[in-house]
Amino acid sequence: MLTARSVSLLRTPLSRNASSIAQKYSKAAYQASLAKSPATLTKVHGELTAISAAIKSSPDLSGFISNPTLSASERHAGLEAVYKAAGAGGVSEITKNLFTVLSENGRLGETQGVIDDFESLVAKYKGELEVTVTSATPLARDILSKLETTLKQSQTAQQAKSVKVSNKVNPNILGGIVVDFGDKTIDLSVQSRVTKLNTLLQQSV
Repeated sequence: MLTARSVSLLRTPLSRNASSIAQKYSKAAYQASLAKSPATLTKVHGELTAISAAIKSSPDLSGFISNPTLSASERHAGLEAVYKAAGAGGVSEITKNLFTVLSENGRLGETQGVIDDFESLVAKYKGELEVTVTSATPLARDILSKLETTLKQSQTAQQAKSVKVSNKVNPNILGGIVVDFGDKTIDLSVQSRVTKLNTLLQQSV
């Protein structure tokens, strides 16, 4: 259960461990898009969002992204499917180049991390702060409202033009919450506590 103490702990954020590999690719794509024009950045952002949704909904695309053993011809066919998922208007060269390099370097498995970090860069550019509250079950509206109020009082939120809070459900955390915002993560999940307990027990043996 989320307690008042849990909410108060949100004022003491911890650093989030992001993939440095994913950040390298997302930053390159972001800088190339913005250097061309804000409209290009918007287009690439839209394409990556569409691709992310397609990967999550399509077992074939998901399998392609996560399979590092595919031949060159299979990767080519898979990339064409990725580009098609980007939208009917024709995929941008920046998005094509991004996935070509990921494929050639054997980094397609980093795709979701690249897209997530790209979205964070775009949100920062727009002055937006996206907050994701992960819980084992959907949070009640009043609890989510209290969390939003607390988060808006943080220094990070006050520097943003707008704050968007969403609730993501992940039964694997068992209970409690995990809050991701900006480059911070606050892990108040039961799973985190169990992991820490197991570590302590192993150290004492």
